[in-house]
Amino acid sequence: MAVQFVIRITFLLLLTYGLAAAAPMVKPKCRDRCGNVSIPYPFGIGGNCYMEKWFEVVCNETAGNSAKAFLTSIDAELLEIKIGDLTGIDSYSPYEPGIVRVNMPNISSYCMGQRSGGVNMRGSPFYFSSYRNIFISTGCDNMAVMTGIDPMVLVGCRSYCNSKNMTGNNSCSGINCCQTTVPYGIQVLDVKFKSIDENNNGRDKCNYAFLAQQNWFANITDPSNEVPIWDKVPVVLEWTTSNFTAAIDPQDLRRRNADSYYTNYGADYYYCRDGYKGNPYLNTGCQDINECKDEKLNKCLIKSNCENTEGGYTCNKPRSRVKIAIIVICTSFGVLLLLLITWRLYKVIKKRNKIKLKQKFFKRNGGLLLQQQLSSNENNVQKTKLFNSKELENATNRFNENRILGKGGQGTVYKGMLVDGRIVAIKKCNTVDEGNLEQFINEIIILSQINHRNVVKLLGCCLETEVPLLVYEFIPNGTLFQYLHEENEDFPLLTWDMRLRIVTEIAGALSYLHSAASQPIYHRDIKSSNILLDDKYRAKVADFGTSRSMAIDQTHVTTLVYGTIGYLDPEYFQTGQFTEKSDVYSFGVVLVELLTREKPISSMRSQEGRSLSTYFIHSLKENRLFDILDTQVSKVSNKDEVMAIADLAKRCLHLNGKKRPTMIEILMELEGVQKISLVQPNFEELEYVRNEEIGPWNEISISASSCLESGATSSSDVLPLLSIKSL
Repeated sequence: MAVQFVIRITFLLLLTYGLAAAAPMVKPKCRDRCGNVSIPYPFGIGGNCYMEKWFEVVCNETAGNSAKAFLTSIDAELLEIKIGDLTGIDSYSPYEPGIVRVNMPNISSYCMGQRSGGVNMRGSPFYFSSYRNIFISTGCDNMAVMTGIDPMVLVGCRSYCNSKNMTGNNSCSGINCCQTTVPYGIQVLDVKFKSIDENNNGRDKCNYAFLAQQNWFANITDPSNEVPIWDKVPVVLEWTTSNFTAAIDPQDLRRRNADSYYTNYGADYYYCRDGYKGNPYLNTGCQDINECKDEKLNKCLIKSNCENTEGGYTCNKPRSRVKIAIIVICTSFGVLLLLLITWRLYKVIKKRNKIKLKQKFFKRNGGLLLQQQLSSNENNVQKTKLFNSKELENATNRFNENRILGKGGQGTVYKGMLVDGRIVAIKKCNTVDEGNLEQFINEIIILSQINHRNVVKLLGCCLETEVPLLVYEFIPNGTLFQYLHEENEDFPLLTWDMRLRIVTEIAGALSYLHSAASQPIYHRDIKSSNILLDDKYRAKVADFGTSRSMAIDQTHVTTLVYGTIGYLDPEYFQTGQFTEKSDVYSFGVVLVELLTREKPISSMRSQEGRSLSTYFIHSLKENRLFDILDTQVSKVSNKDEVMAIADLAKRCLHLNGKKRPTMIEILMELEGVQKISLVQPNFEELEYVRNEEIGPWNEISISASSCLESGATSSSDVLPLLSIKSL
């Protein structure tokens, strides 16, 4: 507290000194500020404080709100005023004119055949700044053209309707929104709209156009979404006094230490000469800058040799060597002490801010709700560990790219080692998106209620980072999708007995979720890429980001359609009502994958057989089952088993969900086919199990399908991020 008090006192003293030494910017006895806006002459608040009525500023002050300044002459809220100076924007414009930044109602619209809006500032001292503003038009299939300017100049832009090609960034590049530059010296803004849609000429569309400050529009909205419409937008105007007063005499300008600048569109501006600072419009003029007190302005090799002069400075002031040595030593000690104090303050503030930031992330990521769920027995939630961010950073070597197991639409998974030596998979979300955060918290709650050998185990989570982190048990042997569809010597072929056992384990896990859990749980994204295989090739169901818990007496849940094309239940897609039979349909597709080793969606098949489920059903109707089976399946000696599994898959894929079997019935049939009385296969005798170990890390490219048919949406069409082939 003491250090903070000293810093504040020092700052106030410096500020007081700076104000005392600053050149006046307003007339005597006139207010120089309204709220956060500085009001230099020729602008002014009340009385004789402004040059002309156009420059009158009204300061609205209401209790409980900050004061706001208004230029009532042009009906605009005043945000900033600048006097011209020599800091031009480029070598062609070394002079920066006086500007005002305002919130102005300059929006033109064309809606249902009616046009409105526009701005006319003729006769005023204000011009639209050409290099600080941009012309923007929103809407689609529309061409907006500025009118009221030089008839030889055509300024406008066109925007099209094509939401499918939107990239999601903030560039206003012609899709639903377009932009272009602004001509010099215009005071009138009127817009003519013309539809480029030949079908309806834009009669049922609303289009808008306006001038706005550079980068403002891109920073506040995403053109891929519907663009909101404002009453007023920030615009930068240039201003001049040449229309109201005679030019200042050159001798008077020199007395004021100022010069003038004349633009090619008739505006005359005044500015302070180099080496001076102040207000050239006042009789007091511009005051000399003491460059010796500003290290940025003082270019002397030895700063103490600087001597201020009128309009500049020299570096020839003599100093004795003793004085120089004393100054250097004292300055060095002072700087060192200041650096030590600053470093200590920086460490303290950084540590405090880091703690506050972690607390903020924890609350935003649902940490308080999760703690409440974990501390209560209402949902039978297991005591999931809450990891701290430092522990997981150390486990992944600060999330090193070499530790990445896979990437997908929901996030990235890293391989890590905890302090107790356990190997884990740590899932990190890609973006801070509310939908993703809800999926993370939902996945924690769902997995915390599950205790089954064929469901991936959640070890804990961390919510004090910018995006939540989930910690899972590490599953070493990849996904079922990789073994079925990727040609790689790391993924050996699965025998028929292994396929039977794997599908039985999947059915057992889903049966447990549907019937044996404290509350029924619907997975909602069963697919081969969400089935992991452990070191003994046992199935582990993963990725519960879109799962939902159900009340015991509840038969379905109505939600937005989530899932993966090829596995998605057609009945769920049409009604939006997800039931346990929707998981059964997805399970049926996995059964067909195991039988045929075909992908759920493939462009290699005919148009009517693009979907694996349709292709399989048609093949059964045409008695061509054994023509489409995988080689490992067709070699099975007991064809009855294959026929039984095919018949079960057919029933799972029935378009009427009520006619599909339940997961309990499916499990009983599979156990009957597998002959539970027999012992499990001896995996050590399988020829394809490798005995060699390869390097510790390997990168898997995990793809996401973004193309959905019939307008379906998918939030989980990605491979799970929890596993990699044992390396």
